[in-house]
Amino acid sequence: MAKQKVAEQFVDILVKAGVQRLYGVVGDSLNPVVDAVRRTPGIDWIQVRHEETAAFAAGAEAQITGTLAACAGSCGPGNLHLINGLYDAHRSMAPVLALASQIPSSEIGLGYFQETHPDQLFRECSHYCELISTPRQMPRVLQTAIQNAVGRSGVSVVSLPGDVASQPVPERAGEHALVTSRPAVRPGEAELEKLTRMIDEAKRVTLFCGSGTAGAHAQVMQFAERVKSPVGHALRGKQWIQYDNPYDVGMSGLLGYGAAYEATHECDLLILLGTDFPYYDFLPHDEDVKIVQVDVRPERLGRRSRLDLAVWGDVRETLTCLTPRVKAKTDRRFLDRMLKKHADALEGVVKAYTRKVEKRVPIHPEYVASVLDELADDDAVFTVDTGMNNVWAARYITPNGRRSIIGSFTHGSMANAMPQAIGAQFTDRGRQVIAMSGDGGFSMLMGDFLTLVQYGLPVKVVVFNNSSLGMVELEMLVDGLPSFGTANKNPDFAAVARACGAYGMRVEKPKHLAGALKDAFKHKGPALVDVVTDPNALSIPPKIRAEMVSGFALSASKIVLDGGVGRMLQMARSNLRNVPRP
Repeated sequence: MAKQKVAEQFVDILVKAGVQRLYGVVGDSLNPVVDAVRRTPGIDWIQVRHEETAAFAAGAEAQITGTLAACAGSCGPGNLHLINGLYDAHRSMAPVLALASQIPSSEIGLGYFQETHPDQLFRECSHYCELISTPRQMPRVLQTAIQNAVGRSGVSVVSLPGDVASQPVPERAGEHALVTSRPAVRPGEAELEKLTRMIDEAKRVTLFCGSGTAGAHAQVMQFAERVKSPVGHALRGKQWIQYDNPYDVGMSGLLGYGAAYEATHECDLLILLGTDFPYYDFLPHDEDVKIVQVDVRPERLGRRSRLDLAVWGDVRETLTCLTPRVKAKTDRRFLDRMLKKHADALEGVVKAYTRKVEKRVPIHPEYVASVLDELADDDAVFTVDTGMNNVWAARYITPNGRRSIIGSFTHGSMANAMPQAIGAQFTDRGRQVIAMSGDGGFSMLMGDFLTLVQYGLPVKVVVFNNSSLGMVELEMLVDGLPSFGTANKNPDFAAVARACGAYGMRVEKPKHLAGALKDAFKHKGPALVDVVTDPNALSIPPKIRAEMVSGFALSASKIVLDGGVGRMLQMARSNLRNVPRP
């Protein structure tokens, strides 16, 4: 019986770690591993057209499942293409193992064909990045990489020369049990006692929530009720905290809406829950507002704002310990005032997409997003391109506890939506996956639309086609610059989809939109709806200061739609009805 090869051992360990797919593009140095995948039950090779897509797909799969996913690239240019998607996965805290295969081990350092040094190149976007030089080294390095990716929630990269992958496994090559799940992290007793005192002494408490509140919705609601706190959120916290939330005051930041900004500035104690919110200008600087941050990643504590208390712990465990300790507050005046401000703010902007918008040509993108929200399944996965699509998703896609919203929300890469949809759809072919793509982002990695067709993945791609890089135009406008280099000359994307063998429909009039989306959703395979949208539909933040918009003329605000909030207005009105009347 032939001895097991290193490549086979590598793949076996991936299977033991729960990896079901390896996304990538085949190539010489990678061939031993790909062949081992072919012969190993329980894992599939997913052939994409660009390695960047492989990394985005693996990152999305990891975010949907919460378990390890994997991607691979051949030596030199092949694995270099992984880097953008790996940056996104790492910054999204998605556990991903990347195999960066390497040139023959005897040629490393000698300027060989396609030589790069993956063990150096990927260090900034990974927790662990190492080169395997000998067969005896392999199992321990791979297992260490897996445990770093899972235990620290991010990327690990293993560089493996093709000749080493082809060698036999040595006798007694050490393997050990794998860690494939993370523990809960409870704060220290001293921090809990100090935080309890701060809450009990505060008259006005506001919670601001990020993606770290995943799985803690019930605990956040219970705590908010106990301390009568308004609850705002960052973009990555939206899907976890906004639904069934009678304390909701909206979102802060560049894409924000509602009264979240006011609630975070008019309180006397702001508690940041599981958020690495990056925008310093939107956080309070007044020392009268005390700030507490709770995060499972200690390196994130205090790096965005000054802190009066840093609490190391996951949100669910922290609130479980904290809520019974704090005194129940009875004064709702601050909460009720913020709820009213929130409802008033949404009332004031909702007209931006309701006033005769069904007849406007080009189609308003807000209208597209609102119709999409109404027609999508209750458990749909939305993948969202960076740029203006972030705005439309933030304001119109309604979370309900079952939907998932994935984007490049921290790394901010273009072209992420369709590749992430590939990874999301592979986790469950029966679940509706919708890619909200911009024309710029879609065209950047358009070749991997063929991956949808090749595997028959029923992803629905909705292209918001304004023939421009809309967010970049807004940035230029804000800086007082004329738009330049932002126009796209696009094909009929629906015709391209049909040429690829998929369903394709182009929509230019609002009255045809709902029917086209319904037909696409009914189609059993991949489908694309190319919607021609208004390039003048822009967005501005809810709070504007002169330094944020130097050069943004007042007259220009007439073309800026700083409103439109979808079904969030209904929820705000409902919450307001629950406010006690004197």
